[in-house]
Amino acid sequence: MNNSLKIALAAALSTAMLAGCATTAGGGAYGSAGTTDQDGMSRTKKGALIGAAVGAVAGLLSGDDATERRQRALVGAGVGGLAGGAIGNYQDRQERALREKMAGTGVEVVRNGDNITLNMPSNITFGFDRSDLQPQFYPVLNDVAATLQEYNQTIVEVAGHTDSVGTDSYNQQLSERRAAAVGNYLMGKGLMRDRFILLGAGETRPVASNDTESGRAQNRRVEITLVPLRS
Repeated sequence: MNNSLKIALAAALSTAMLAGCATTAGGGAYGSAGTTDQDGMSRTKKGALIGAAVGAVAGLLSGDDATERRQRALVGAGVGGLAGGAIGNYQDRQERALREKMAGTGVEVVRNGDNITLNMPSNITFGFDRSDLQPQFYPVLNDVAATLQEYNQTIVEVAGHTDSVGTDSYNQQLSERRAAAVGNYLMGKGLMRDRFILLGAGETRPVASNDTESGRAQNRRVEITLVPLRS
C-alpha cells in the first residue's frame, strides 16, 4: 500500500474510532445484529463505522502481499505488465466496456484510482442464505468473463459479503462460498486461475445499516475488483 493510501486509511480509522466513542449502543431486531461488545457499541453500528473507514481504499481487501504473489505468477506465465500512463488508459477502456455491458443489470461499476470494482447486489447474485448462483446471474457473469478475456492484464479479486443475520463464523463461511461460486464460474469460462484472489469478508464490510431489510439486502453482495498488472 502506498503512503498516500496508508495516510488516508489511518485518518479514516481515527475518525471512525472518535465517532465510536460518542456512540451509544442500540438494539438490533434480527439475530445477533444488536449484540454489544465490551465498549457498549452494537455490532451493527461498529460494522458501519468499519465500512466507512475502509472506504478510503474501497474494493481491494486482500492486500499488497496477495496481489504481489498473483503478479509474480502472471509474469511467470508470460502475461506482461503495464507501466506509466498505459495503466490509466488501459483501465479507462476496460471501465467503458464494463459500463456498457453492465448497463441495466443492477451491477454498479465503481472506479477508485486505477482499480475497478463491480458491486453485484443480492437480487441478481444469490438467494437469502444461499451460495448457489441464481440463473439470472449467468448472463451478467458471461459478460464479465468476456471483458476479462479481452482485458487480461488485470488481477481479479472476488470478495463475498453478508448481512449481520447469524453468527460471525457462519457469515464468514457463507461469504467465502459465495466468492468461490463466482470465481469458479468465471474461471470455468477459460480465465486463468492465477489471475484470481477469492476471499470472504463476512459481515465486516457493510455498505448500509443492518437494522433494516433494505440495508441488509445491500450488504449481501459480491464485489469483483480488477487491479492492473504493473511492470
